[in-house]
Amino acid sequence: MPKFTRRELIRAGLATGALLTATQCTRQQTTQQSSGGPTVNTNQIKDVTLRFIGTGVSQINEISQKAQEDLGFKITTRALSTDENNQIAITQPKSYDIFDGEYFSLPLVVPSGNLQPIDVNKIKLFDKIVPYFTTGKFQEGAPVNTSQGTAPFKVMFLKGQDSTEFSPTPTDFATLIPFQYNADTLGYRPDLTGKKIESWGELFDPKYKGKTSILDISSIGIMDAAMVVEALGLMKFGDKGNMTREELDKITAILIEQKKAGQFRAFWKAFDESVNLMASGEVALQSMWSPAVTQVKAKGINCIYAPLKEGYRGWGGGIGLSKNLSGISLDAAYEYLNWTLDGWLGAFLGRQGYYSAAPETAKKFMKPEEWTFWYEGKAASADMVDPFGKTLEKKGSVRDGGSFEERFSKIVCWNSVMDEQKYLVQKWNEFISA
Repeated sequence: MPKFTRRELIRAGLATGALLTATQCTRQQTTQQSSGGPTVNTNQIKDVTLRFIGTGVSQINEISQKAQEDLGFKITTRALSTDENNQIAITQPKSYDIFDGEYFSLPLVVPSGNLQPIDVNKIKLFDKIVPYFTTGKFQEGAPVNTSQGTAPFKVMFLKGQDSTEFSPTPTDFATLIPFQYNADTLGYRPDLTGKKIESWGELFDPKYKGKTSILDISSIGIMDAAMVVEALGLMKFGDKGNMTREELDKITAILIEQKKAGQFRAFWKAFDESVNLMASGEVALQSMWSPAVTQVKAKGINCIYAPLKEGYRGWGGGIGLSKNLSGISLDAAYEYLNWTLDGWLGAFLGRQGYYSAAPETAKKFMKPEEWTFWYEGKAASADMVDPFGKTLEKKGSVRDGGSFEERFSKIVCWNSVMDEQKYLVQKWNEFISA
């Protein structure tokens, strides 16, 4: 690992000759695989504790334990719902050091000033990040290039070191460092639907009355609902990611009508809830996240993540830094940011169906048969086992939706925060409480 630059030594208060000598004597690598970030004094870093807030999707004990082993400092985590995570990030800035959040949340969180811009020059593998996050471009002609909603690249950069204003073009200051993302769709149990699900519109099919569920997070659930009503020809939006009041009124009326007709069995906020709904057979078809599908499969229940003809709803998550971080704690936080891109974490998440922000490094930590199944969409040459030792897919199976390029290129909208966000929340609450 590279040593401190002079600027970093000055910033960390280690630039005096005597302390520099002492630091050089006690300095050692804090990871076996890491290639990025400044190396810090292990006598100091072992006393650091970084407090994480995030959702249950990534606040996993095995991840924090591995990071602590590799980096040498302590990590505490709080697994929250998306809404709780955003609320704490905005209203309780002294209660966390690291914000593990989604890009669609940034128009809500960043204006609070509670996150400090990330200096991308300190991120050693920044150039390995999938370019879509920084440029908004994927394969030529891919639907994702013109996708609606809060696409990550739209909120990836800030205009300056002290800015809370998003930059439409790349700068040296990032909001989050991405580490996981996916193309989301509907999950279903073929034993309960009795057929292959091919369209978002089937969520409202009376055949599944009382056996469907939709995600109860307004900024995400509304996008799923929009995909459904557009698929059925009930509405056509100017921009699903930024609806007008009139569009919100109309889609809310449609949702309330469906709810009163008994179409929905339940609503869920955390992926554990969706796992239980699907595994128990209470629902046959619902909004789902990739780890929820894999957990259902791990229980020995056939669950399919449907590659629907209208395309996918995308989401992306990353790591942000609290404005309160400074000194050795800030150095430790940058060590963690670099660790997330080194590959171990990307491989760990990849075995659940997520994608790494730096696939090239994740590949080094995956078996060849894992890489070809999860990323290349090829038939499994061996059983696919998740990070917890449970078999998810049998030899010969193919990932729902195909390769990374196939799935990601077909994202047509992203989780979103709208201009009429307050009105959206109001209308969504009307639907949930109707």
